[in-house]
Amino acid sequence: MLMTRKRSPAIRTLRGWAIHVLQEAGAVRECEEHGWMQDRADPHARDRALDIARKYPPAGISADEAVAVVREVLDSIGDTCPECP
Repeated sequence: MLMTRKRSPAIRTLRGWAIHVLQEAGAVRECEEHGWMQDRADPHARDRALDIARKYPPAGISADEAVAVVREVLDSIGDTCPECP
């Protein structure tokens, strides 16, 4: 039987990379019903996301630029889903 590993999705934009980092750190979650990102307001998760961005920036991006992108994306995400009542 052939076993395959689940491949992680290709991330094509810096914003997509930043959202992925924030999700992996647990700083944001996706609304199960509508798919909007929601800030979990967890300061430790935010710090983990910034550490990940600093240590593992995408190719061609400096660590400072990567941290700035993660902060920018996090600032653009609210704590509630706009479509949920």
